[in-house]
Amino acid sequence: MKNQEAIEKRRTFGIISHPDAGKTTLTEKLLLFGGAIQTAGAVKNNKIKKSATSDFMEIEKQRGISVATSVMAFEYNGKQINILDTPGHKDFAEDTFRTLTAVDSVILVIDCANGVEEQTRKLMEVCRMRKTPVIIFINKMDRDGKDPFELLDELEQSLDIKVRPLTWPIGMGDRFQGVYNIYQKGLNLFSANKTKISDDVVSISDINDASLNEIVGEKPADELREELEMIEGVYDAFSREAYLAGDVAPVFFGSAVNNFGVKELLDTFCEVSPSPRGRETDKRMVEPGDDQFSGFVFKIHANLDPKHRDRIAFLRVVSGKFERNTFYQHVRLDKKLKFPNPTSFMAQDKSVIDEAYPGDVVGLYDTGNFKIGDTLTSGEVMMYKGIPSFSPEIFQELENLDPLKSKQLEKGIRQLIDEGVAQLFVQQPGNRKIVGTVGQLQFEVINYRLIHEYGANCRFVPRNYFKACWITTDNNEQLQSFIRAKSNYLAKDKDDNLVFLAETTFLLQMAEQDYPDLVFKSKMENTLLVAKLKKCQNLNIMS
Repeated sequence: MKNQEAIEKRRTFGIISHPDAGKTTLTEKLLLFGGAIQTAGAVKNNKIKKSATSDFMEIEKQRGISVATSVMAFEYNGKQINILDTPGHKDFAEDTFRTLTAVDSVILVIDCANGVEEQTRKLMEVCRMRKTPVIIFINKMDRDGKDPFELLDELEQSLDIKVRPLTWPIGMGDRFQGVYNIYQKGLNLFSANKTKISDDVVSISDINDASLNEIVGEKPADELREELEMIEGVYDAFSREAYLAGDVAPVFFGSAVNNFGVKELLDTFCEVSPSPRGRETDKRMVEPGDDQFSGFVFKIHANLDPKHRDRIAFLRVVSGKFERNTFYQHVRLDKKLKFPNPTSFMAQDKSVIDEAYPGDVVGLYDTGNFKIGDTLTSGEVMMYKGIPSFSPEIFQELENLDPLKSKQLEKGIRQLIDEGVAQLFVQQPGNRKIVGTVGQLQFEVINYRLIHEYGANCRFVPRNYFKACWITTDNNEQLQSFIRAKSNYLAKDKDDNLVFLAETTFLLQMAEQDYPDLVFKSKMENTLLVAKLKKCQNLNIMS
């Protein structure tokens, strides 16, 4: 197979967690150990004004949270590492869920004090559904938290997955002295350093070495030996095959902010994690070693650089080799496109590349051709499956507070909606813009970006809708009757598809009962939804 060496070299993974578990901090420390950055910004420390490398949007720096997926690439130990740092907040779960379609494995970050939290469970459900290999990093061991064995039991019970510790902490909180590397049979002790890699590393290959008592103290050394003996008796030996199948999650302990346990995690990840995997299309399974290029768009970001108003589509390469200035088939639009300036990423920093291989994430400058879920190929007509579309749960009307900025508002809201974090529904008469999201925080982010990135003075006003439903049917007569009866509750989405905005569960149930030939879809894979809506749209349903 062509490109096999390049494929085997690549590791593409996402970092996921509940908010405030330390996910973005861990991302920075992986970059630090990988040599991609020289000094890390302490996200929580107000004395250090530098924000996290992966949080590059102004609102992310102000709020101290991630609201968009960041892509970062670097080389480490002969591997090309592609990290996708995702939002932790539940209001931005859509971005995270879509990102999980573009990675081959996941690192799940757990706060040692809080253990398994709500968002953690939801993210793991997606990983289990896709059989995505998961490594767990239990963070903040420099603070007091739950007993490590208690955490392991909680992980197995709450996340429905077997675990196998590959490192083990020496103490916790004020007593935390480092981690023992079970996988490599060595002890590493680090001094706390939030910005640079510490040189104070002591390696001990034999846990029974008397020098261990001198370094950590007799009691902590005896406790460590006893706990390691328990681990070997309770947990099965680590199996890479079971990990790759998504059946077992290796567990690492550490403190990302103080660099404890991060190197062990990164070294082991490079050794055991999967190289790029194939993906399913509507025609066949596509493997990374296939000669012909193909890939899919899983994210779109407007104003990655506000000074240049650029719009970038994030493409995951699945097979073949992507080459600069080469024409590729945009399957949905049925036209050829070429890209003179494809980019690789280090958060907002971009560099032009000449080629990319399976597992790589490529940024494509976009003038509006791409939607989330689009497929690019060397010519084969196929669409990648599994890019989810979500039904909004909260609806608010976007009001323009400055009529002189109407064009900026129109352009801004449509570009931000293209990113996939919200849905736009336009009602007539009056061109009323109803925005639907899955969380309240999304409205704050959209409003902030419209004002500060587009200069559009606006506000959101709550509207009482229960659900937005896309309508598909082959019965044009029944559809026209529905339009006449429900005109006050109808809108068009950004692609001019007909949408029913139901105010209550009862009204939706009555519509389904009164119009049995109409299908009301609240969510569906993007590619399948587009095909069905296009067929319905051909009925010329809206005047």
